[in-house]
Amino acid sequence: METPKNALIFPLAVIGALCGAPPALAIPILGSELAGFTVLGSATVTNVPTSVIGGNVGVWSSGGANAITGFLSSPGVAVSDPQVTGGLVHAGTSTGSPNAQLAQAQLITAIANLGSLGSGTLLAADLVGLTILPGVYTVPAGTTNLSGTVTLDGQGNANAVWVFQMTSTLITSPNSVVNVLNTGSGAGVYWNVGSSATIDTDTTFMGNILALASISMNTGATDLCGRALVQTGAVTLIQNSLSGICAGDLIGSNGLSGGLEVTTTPAGDVVSLLPFVPVNPTGAIPEPATLALLGLGLAGIGLSRRRRA
Repeated sequence: METPKNALIFPLAVIGALCGAPPALAIPILGSELAGFTVLGSATVTNVPTSVIGGNVGVWSSGGANAITGFLSSPGVAVSDPQVTGGLVHAGTSTGSPNAQLAQAQLITAIANLGSLGSGTLLAADLVGLTILPGVYTVPAGTTNLSGTVTLDGQGNANAVWVFQMTSTLITSPNSVVNVLNTGSGAGVYWNVGSSATIDTDTTFMGNILALASISMNTGATDLCGRALVQTGAVTLIQNSLSGICAGDLIGSNGLSGGLEVTTTPAGDVVSLLPFVPVNPTGAIPEPATLALLGLGLAGIGLSRRRRA
């Protein structure tokens, strides 16, 4: 018997439901061009060698003040540098992908979208000694915002997200540490800095720093998994290590840029949390698409048996 033309309508609907397909315009909070950069400045990027950067390095200013020092660079052209692995150095690039011009535009949008999440929970100026669960937090200015170790505990959610609204500056003391635990490949950590960030000597940092004015990484400071992104001013590096490629349980998190998605509506951007997904290092639970195909297959087997009967 010929199969009716609409026979697949119900199975496809089941697949869509099981896959949990996001809205058509839902995108990560860091746009594709921006996510391609580990270091992005506006006025300048200054580096005291030797630094180790995993990902692209770029600078863009609409005023034409495109300047990179301490890396090999060429105005308007992406070039390689031995300090930069898995990427190139972009001094004012406006073509290709990623390019510094589009990334800078996406940075402005990302900062605004993070701000739209509101103030959340107010924390002390110094985060030392705290264990912080996923959420949105405001951290006031202080002589230091981290004088020791802070732990971000994802509580088993692979999509855990932390947003820190830094009202003014982000300052760490020497040898400070940010730990990210009990989360996975969908995690996100965002430090939304109202002015400038200073990551002091030998600090071990994690997460994406999105700063309005500037970011300074002092000697030996490391961002194990994240980015240094500046909207209006300079990024200054002094023998630092930064990587947009994470290790361990955070492999696949694209530099801790998950946890949030942005849907564009006629009224503007809407930022929402990704759903809770348990951390599953063994891979025992099938992916949603696999579950959908499995369900469709079982439905087909049942239909076949019914016809035989």
